[in-house]
Amino acid sequence: MVCYIIPTIAAIVHGISRKKIKLLGNDETQKHLFLLLTGGAIFGFIDHLWNGELFISKNLGKDLLLGVTITIIIFLVWGIIVFAEKAKQSQATEEKIIKDTEK
Repeated sequence: MVCYIIPTIAAIVHGISRKKIKLLGNDETQKHLFLLLTGGAIFGFIDHLWNGELFISKNLGKDLLLGVTITIIIFLVWGIIVFAEKAKQSQATEEKIIKDTEK
């Protein structure tokens, strides 16, 4: 099983991108994405190490597809978290504006 390789590659590429592209480096949401990808990679690695399947794969294609699916779900969860946070900030800003205009 090598499904942990895809989130590992995504975490490495994202980490390098954060160092090279200054706009991404200090962004809190990008930090969260990096942590989610790293967590997914570590979880997969530990799971396969525990089960003695670190580099053994009966069906490489299915394992890699599972890794892609895991990585896509990590991105989707991250997107939902970012969207919810931005909606919360927007609502707080609107409430502050309403409060200020009522004074």
